[in-house]
Amino acid sequence: MNPADLHTLTGAYAVHALSDEERVAFERHLADCGACAQETAELTATAARLGLAVTAVPRPALRDEVLRRITTVRQDSPQEAVLPRPGGVAAVWKRPVPRWALAACLAAAAMLGGTAVWQHQRAQSALEQVRRAEQGADRITAVLAAPDARSGSAELGGGATGTVVVSRSRDRAVFVVSGMAPLPRGKAYQLWFDDGGTMRGAGLMDAGRRDQAVLLSGAVGRASGMGVTVEPAGGSDHPTSAPVALLRFPG
Repeated sequence: MNPADLHTLTGAYAVHALSDEERVAFERHLADCGACAQETAELTATAARLGLAVTAVPRPALRDEVLRRITTVRQDSPQEAVLPRPGGVAAVWKRPVPRWALAACLAAAAMLGGTAVWQHQRAQSALEQVRRAEQGADRITAVLAAPDARSGSAELGGGATGTVVVSRSRDRAVFVVSGMAPLPRGKAYQLWFDDGGTMRGAGLMDAGRRDQAVLLSGAVGRASGMGVTVEPAGGSDHPTSAPVALLRFPG
C-alpha cells in the first residue's frame, strides 16, 4: 500500500470498513501520525453518536430466553397452500417447516440482539472518552484563563519547548509542550511536582503526541516547580531516570 494513501483511511477505520491487511497497516501508521490519530478519534466519536441515534438496546435476558425457548416451542403443523394449475384445477402443496430452520432463525435473532448490545457498549465507551476529553479541555481552559495565571517557559532540548502555567487560586497547573521527541514502545513521559526536592507524581503525557497541553494531576500545593522524566508506559512511583525537563513555577 502506498504510504500516502494511509492518510485517507481515517473514516473507513472509524467505521470498521477496512480489510485486516489495511487495518494492521493503518494502526502502525497511527502510532507515528498525530494528525491521523486525532482525526480518527473525532470520527469514531461522531460515528458512535450517530449509532446511538438509532440504536435500540434489547433486554439483557433476551438471548438466554430465546435459547431456552428453542427447545420448548412446539412446531406448527404444516400449512396447506392451494396453488393454481393450468386449466383452473387447484393443487394442494404441503411443505413442512423443519425444526432446525426455526431454531436457526431464533438463534440468529439472539445473535443480532447480542451484536446490538456490543455496538451500544462500544458507542457508550466512545462517548465516555469524548466526555472525558471535553472535561479535561474545560479544566485546562479554566487554569489558562484564571485571573492569577502565571507562566514560565524553557527550552527542553532537541528543539522542544515547554511552558508551565500556574493558577494559585485554583491550585492547579498546566504544562504546554511543543516538539517532544517520540519515545520507543513501552515508554512514556511522566510529569512530577517538585515539593522542595521531593518529586510527586503528576500524571502521564500522551505518548502519541509531540504537541499537547496537559493538566498536571493533583493540587499544586507548596510545589516550587515541575519535572519530566522517561518512565515505563504505566508510570512509576518515583523517578527512575534523569529529568528531561525541569521548570520553576512562576512567582
